[in-house]
Amino acid sequence: MSPTRFASEHRWLYLGAIVLLVALAVVGVIRYASLKETDEAARKANQLADAAEQAGYPRPDVGTIQRALGTDGGIVCDKPGSALESALWKINVSNGAAFVGQRPVIADAQAVRAEAKILEIYCPDQLHRIQDKIDDLRTDDTVRR
Repeated sequence: MSPTRFASEHRWLYLGAIVLLVALAVVGVIRYASLKETDEAARKANQLADAAEQAGYPRPDVGTIQRALGTDGGIVCDKPGSALESALWKINVSNGAAFVGQRPVIADAQAVRAEAKILEIYCPDQLHRIQDKIDDLRTDDTVRR
């Protein structure tokens, strides 16, 4: 049996090995990109948890922050200065009642700074859009710690 005849009879074996190697290389690149993104999300989540702890709040679960905000801040960084987002944000800084019982309140200064910290960590280019609204908001030390 000649070497060329042996190679031609087992061509499918060589093609299969090449396809398998290419597939493994593609999977490796995809996994590396995913792992890099996960590390960045964990780093930002730890940074936010540290900031919450420094502000006097209990340390939030880093895994929850990581899943909710990811690497780009999720919905928090999606047009934070728009009129709709601003209105929804002001509704959340109310007394918590529904419909006619809802009244504006003086927001806790540390809670407002905590939200600004999220923007600072996850989307610093968006912080300037809402900074003037934060500065105009009446705040005080309203939460017992």
